[in-house]
Amino acid sequence: MPARTVRFDVLTLFPEMFSGYVSQSLLKLAIQAGLVQVHLWNFRDWTHDKHNRVDDRPFGGGPGMVLMPQPVVDCVEAVRAKDETPGTVVMLTPAGRRLTQAVVAELAERPRLILLCGRYEGFDDRIRQVLDPLEISVGDYVCNGGEVPAMTVIDTVIRLVPGVLGDQESAADDSHSEPGRLEYPQFTRPREYRGLSVPEVLLGGNHQTIARWRQEQSDRRSGHGSNG
Repeated sequence: MPARTVRFDVLTLFPEMFSGYVSQSLLKLAIQAGLVQVHLWNFRDWTHDKHNRVDDRPFGGGPGMVLMPQPVVDCVEAVRAKDETPGTVVMLTPAGRRLTQAVVAELAERPRLILLCGRYEGFDDRIRQVLDPLEISVGDYVCNGGEVPAMTVIDTVIRLVPGVLGDQESAADDSHSEPGRLEYPQFTRPREYRGLSVPEVLLGGNHQTIARWRQEQSDRRSGHGSNG
């Protein structure tokens, strides 16, 4: 059975922000292996005026600028048509659903995600009304734009794409793979560093004892069970 490919289309005013990101580490290897595709698009390429204007002052007054609906909606509609799979439009917005590991797992089941990166004071609300996107927030804080949140979505989703991780158990053992649970502490060489030693239980080779110790440590970190 051929490997499944997940496609990301990132729609942004600053596609150059992604040039280093897509050419490094696990994502680079996943792209080379054909497991992941990342396509970058600039909203300005769908503007209708000679200045490539994408924003304007908000009606009703207030600070900052707002992304206009026409360039964003036209960009999304054009990009969707570039693949036979229409994809799921995801708007990165503080008003969206919180990105949890459970949400990441849902997103990882979708073959194509079209990520909308806002800027300035955000999107004209008619963009949301026309496109009916899945709205996602990466946390209760404000970023300068949607680019870093888009990278967060990509980074978390690709870990669940079969074949991306060398050991798929790595994803199963990750913190938050089970809601509210944190991973146990990890150790590697040297056995002693600045007077701190690796716990003896990890050196004995008894896998049942190690598994029990790891479960206890995970429980303690996660606030489950006894802290004694």
